[in-house]
Amino acid sequence: MRHIVLFIMTYIFVFFIYQVFVVSKAKRRNSKKRPIEVNYLIKKYNIDIGKLNYKKLLMTISLVSSLDISVIVTVILLFDNYLLEIVIAFLMVIPVILISYSFVGKYYVKRGMIINE
Repeated sequence: MRHIVLFIMTYIFVFFIYQVFVVSKAKRRNSKKRPIEVNYLIKKYNIDIGKLNYKKLLMTISLVSSLDISVIVTVILLFDNYLLEIVIAFLMVIPVILISYSFVGKYYVKRGMIINE
């Protein structure tokens, strides 16, 4: 039960911070200074920004990024050894991010939001 509460609190906290510092700034920027997550989806999955709602994309990215960070923090805090926590964090970060953004990319490809259609 303690871990579930930790996960939920971490998710809410990270989501709020992500909304304030990343999404609100990205909405005000010009199109050349997009968040790196958006650039990754454009390059990897040929997502067309013109075909989708940019605010919804930013919201999806903030939800996914918050979920990634919350999962990693929750798994790390299951262990008591600091060295083991650091090693597990390094081993989890890249795969968790790549897997979660592959789901997001496939979702938008399935909806037909790619450049060549």
